[in-house]
Amino acid sequence: MSSDRREFLRGVVAGMRDAVRPEADASDPWLDRYSRQLVLPEWSEAAQRALGEASVLVVGAGALGSPVATYLAGAGVGRLGIVDDGDVELSNLHRQHLHFTPDVGVPKAQSAVAKLGFLNPDIVVEPYQAPFAAAMVEGMDLVVDCTDTFAARYAVNAACCSAGVPLVEAGVVGMTGLVMAIRPGETACYRCAFPAEPADAPSCAEAGVLGPAAGVIGSLQALEALKLLAGLPALTDAFLQVDLASLDFLRVAVRRRPECPDCSAA
Repeated sequence: MSSDRREFLRGVVAGMRDAVRPEADASDPWLDRYSRQLVLPEWSEAAQRALGEASVLVVGAGALGSPVATYLAGAGVGRLGIVDDGDVELSNLHRQHLHFTPDVGVPKAQSAVAKLGFLNPDIVVEPYQAPFAAAMVEGMDLVVDCTDTFAARYAVNAACCSAGVPLVEAGVVGMTGLVMAIRPGETACYRCAFPAEPADAPSCAEAGVLGPAAGVIGSLQALEALKLLAGLPALTDAFLQVDLASLDFLRVAVRRRPECPDCSAA
């Protein structure tokens, strides 16, 4: 960062401190931690405070869950629940950056929570070392689905539609992925977009996956989650199809289906 840019940022943060937190001193750690978000024209202190009061459930602590949980914790989401019933495996490490070699054999939920606590000790991070259950979404402000099977995605989607909890869906395999944001009862849900599981969809174990591809999709998923929490326009009534081999991004419009078994009653 140039000295001019640094001085500009200091001036903006100092002005914000005087305007909205007159009692804060020059070493306010809250402002220091979130200053780069607070100076964004799309953001505000109110948005940051709302983020700090939000509860988010991240389902899956693997290739997508690693960047999602990292960015949400870093951004200041007040309470994060991490759901995963698996253990860290050596084959995970090239793409699941919350887990390190000494963590092999450790439950993923516990491994993830340990790292996130170091990243941001001011938030609450809770491990759920269990399979996903619909009851887990109760009381949440948002769910981010980072699972890796269609069956799991449909289960999470149905639970969120039933409870009226906003959801961000995503998937990645090989060098392709997709992202979708959902407001149950207002916008198309995951099953509206994909009524049935593709018959020939390969798994990551079969098709492979590059770590940075999962990182890109997980980062987009975290971005959509922050937009929903802050009340900013999000990727609803559409999904983003990403081909990272060619760097082609395609936004595909979808609409609610009146007969959808998941969201028609939402």
